[in-house]
This record gives sequence, C-alpha cells and structure tokens, in this order.
Amino acid sequence: MKKYKITHKITADFIAEIIVNEDQIDASINDLKEYKKPNSKFEYTMLKGTESVTQTTYEEHDQKFNNSDKKSISD
Repeated sequence: MKKYKITHKITADFIAEIIVNEDQIDASINDLKEYKKPNSKFEYTMLKGTESVTQTTYEEHDQKFNNSDKKSISD
C-alpha cells in the first residue's frame, strides 16, 4: 500500500513570552535589550482560530530524498 506525505504551509498568530530578571532589561527607558525580538528562549502559544493554510503539498512517501513527484494544492 502506498504512503503519502502531506505538508501544509500555514500562517497563524502567536504569543511569545519570557520571564526575565530586572537587570536583563532597562524598564526606565523601555529597553528590552536582547529580548526586543522573540527567539528560542521564549515560550510560544498559537492563538486558536488564527491558523490559515496557505499551501498544501503531497507526495509519495518512500526512502528517497530527491522525489520530484510533488503535487501542489493551493487555495
């Protein structure tokens, strides 16, 4: 029996949160220093209902890494 790998490319809204010590930021001038942009240190929560599929592909699943039989389904 054939197996298929299905891949969805999605967009969604997330909340990124982290707890830091007061000496890691400068609250008096609103300087978040290294925490200005979220990185792998943050915990992420996806907001339910905000996800949207932008592209879907499927291909036969086997042990080959170079499979050009990929088919695309777009909205």
